Amino acid sequence: MGVIEDSEPPLKRVKVPLEESKSLPEDCSTAEPVCCSLGDQMARPLTSQGDGETIGLQGVIKKAEFIKIITKALYSLGYEKSGALLEEESGIPLHSSVVNRFMLQVTDGKWDDSVATLHMIGLSDETIVKSASFLILEQKFLELLKMENVTAALDTLRNEIVPLHVNLNRVHELAGCIISPLQCLRLGIADQDSEVTKSRSKILEKLQKLLPATVIVPEKRLEHLVERALDVQRGACMFHNTSDSDLSLYTDHQCGKNQIPSQTLQILQAHNDEVWFLQFSHNGKYLASSSKDQSAIIWEVKENGQVSLKHTLFGHQKPVLTVSWSPDDSQILTCGLEEVIKRWDVNSGKCLHVYEKSGVGLISCGWFPDGRGIFSGMTDRSICLWDLDGRELECWKGQRTLRISDMAMTDDGKRIISICRESAILLLDREAKFERLIEEVDMITSFSLSKDNKFLLVNLINQEIHLWSIEGDPKLVARYKGHKRTRFVIRSCFGGLEQAFIASGSEDSQVLLFLYHEKMI
Repeated sequence: MGVIEDSEPPLKRVKVPLEESKSLPEDCSTAEPVCCSLGDQMARPLTSQGDGETIGLQGVIKKAEFIKIITKALYSLGYEKSGALLEEESGIPLHSSVVNRFMLQVTDGKWDDSVATLHMIGLSDETIVKSASFLILEQKFLELLKMENVTAALDTLRNEIVPLHVNLNRVHELAGCIISPLQCLRLGIADQDSEVTKSRSKILEKLQKLLPATVIVPEKRLEHLVERALDVQRGACMFHNTSDSDLSLYTDHQCGKNQIPSQTLQILQAHNDEVWFLQFSHNGKYLASSSKDQSAIIWEVKENGQVSLKHTLFGHQKPVLTVSWSPDDSQILTCGLEEVIKRWDVNSGKCLHVYEKSGVGLISCGWFPDGRGIFSGMTDRSICLWDLDGRELECWKGQRTLRISDMAMTDDGKRIISICRESAILLLDREAKFERLIEEVDMITSFSLSKDNKFLLVNLINQEIHLWSIEGDPKLVARYKGHKRTRFVIRSCFGGLEQAFIASGSEDSQVLLFLYHEKMI
């Protein structure tokens, strides 16, 4: 392969697949069919076309850069003929002849020539030139060692690499390769000849990242720009509630209000008193409700979206405070008001076990992430953990919880979260035996943990909702106002795609929606 010059049209450099070349007449060159079918129908522009020109309504897109990025994308996708044709038709080469020569020399292992050509590119930053030279000469050194030409490798290290004064730690590692073959293996020098091509390709990739984008257009630049544009559109979409698979390049993305449920589809009437708690199963096939009427109900969500009663769970002697689905949704816990916890089979509706402690009432319930145990807050302000058969595993006594049913465990099972005082939430690290507190400004009525375990949504008696980040030291992220609360417990929650919204009930018969860091929508 010879050096590519500007005088050689890009189409002449097109690589035709082996199968295609075999089908061509013997006296026809591989480039001629493209030139004949397309080149004759188009006037060839001057090589300077596009310099200084802009396109687009705002006139901020430089035509030459735009064309180069498209050309790069075509080559990256394997459309070499199309990329070469675009270079020829536009008169805007992807790279200069010097850069093309440089990349070819690196691929062919002409290390001294490639270093010389590197200095001809005209880079103003001497640091980049030295760093690029180091990468090239390092590859030369390693390949000489692989060929067991230790004398030449040592000469390259002493007289070419060391004088660059770049990455001295790496220089010491390379020197170690001469002494110890194990060092060579650690640096990834392979024995197979086929690995030479791969290692040179990797060096070329590193050089492309090191050299300025004006010299070598970065890989996948067009894809990156398009993804950024989609990210901006998605971020600007106030009602965004659709998956990424619904995004299209053909139109600007914008979700309408209809993406947010806003109409009553069905009213469920089976309880005889106030409904205190609702929770969907993880797979969305079931809905559980608990009530002041001392019962809980498992509802089944049909494929058409309609909800029907599956089981009514009787047996509690007091109102049912809360429910909790097992990780696999095959079982469910119900917790009576300062009473007991019952574990039920979802398919049959039968009670499998009752958890209780003499002289103490249970006020909350939840599952271990692996489904092999449960936890609960107690009326004596302790937190207890049981296995499924009711054997107590751990118990933290003292002011660990209040008589409020909200409690959570992170998905890794390491932290338990509970309301330990009227205005404080306890973050208990089980492994490190370490406790952190979230101190609030007023009485806490409920909280909700996000699915990613990074945020906590806290409802206060003063009709405010606070969003806390609980990664590391707790930090108040946002405050939300607008819902009405005078008599009942309001449990705000995360919702929507990737939990991008915050939903809250209100005693004025409204449901309020907030964005994470925005005002009410």
